[in-house]
Amino acid sequence: MEYKDYYKVLGVAKTASEKEIKAAYRRLARKHHPDVNPGNKEAEARFKEIGEAYEVLSDKEKRSRYDDLGANWEAFGQRPQAQGWPGGGGGVHVNFEDIGGVGGFSEFFRTFFGGADAFGGGGGFQPAADAEAEVDLTLSEVLRGTTREVATSGSRRRVEVKIPAGVRDGSRVRVAGEGGRGSGGRRGDLYLRVRVSPDPTFERRGDDLQTSIRVPLTDAVLGGEAQVTTLEGSVGIKIPPGTPAGQVFRLRGHGLPRLGAGGARGDLLATLAVDLPRSLTPRQKELFEELRRSGT
Repeated sequence: MEYKDYYKVLGVAKTASEKEIKAAYRRLARKHHPDVNPGNKEAEARFKEIGEAYEVLSDKEKRSRYDDLGANWEAFGQRPQAQGWPGGGGGVHVNFEDIGGVGGFSEFFRTFFGGADAFGGGGGFQPAADAEAEVDLTLSEVLRGTTREVATSGSRRRVEVKIPAGVRDGSRVRVAGEGGRGSGGRRGDLYLRVRVSPDPTFERRGDDLQTSIRVPLTDAVLGGEAQVTTLEGSVGIKIPPGTPAGQVFRLRGHGLPRLGAGGARGDLLATLAVDLPRSLTPRQKELFEELRRSGT
């Protein structure tokens, strides 16, 4: 039995990707399908040959065995056999007796090429459906970006989804081809809706973060230093003398990443709160009395 170079049959290189092999098969199958070439035995034979090549090269295990065995492929009984194609011989595993005529041809195109048939047919085609799931993130995950492993619709297979840094609450991350399957075999898309969990320290305002810092009354009056908590640790700031409660300090670049801004980040806004002493020594009371008498 003559050895067939399936790569040559599809017109692709031996290093061709699955996507390239599928694209070549679709193009050639459309061209040589018997319903497009009625009565053309050469086209019929070519179509079977194309289907045979695609069945082997589109399957990872079969392709690996084919590459390893080379010309001995058929000698080991590996050549695929047709199912239902008039006249037998090698071919893609499709029951062509069920195709019959234009209606059947339309169903063939729905199955192998996706979407409505290539010649304008309609007739009961079920489009692929998008699916949606929710994912909860912390602000730290929003800062750095993260990944989530999600089970795909109707499958045990799990997909690792990369979620970009700076993503907003309520936004959606699209995962192409992991949604519901349509009647043509194509899948819709999976959308992950992001929910950012409340944080005990920070409040988000767009790409900015808001927090508070507390200092003793003496630091607010006389000046001093304070430590501001950020998502990446503490940052020291100076408190000028006479700073009132409610003063806002802006720490530039300590907020969240701005999507699509090349690494730029928002700011951290720290609002000053002043801790008043709850108990005073006699001497401290005298000092405050002096301040009051001085009108300060």
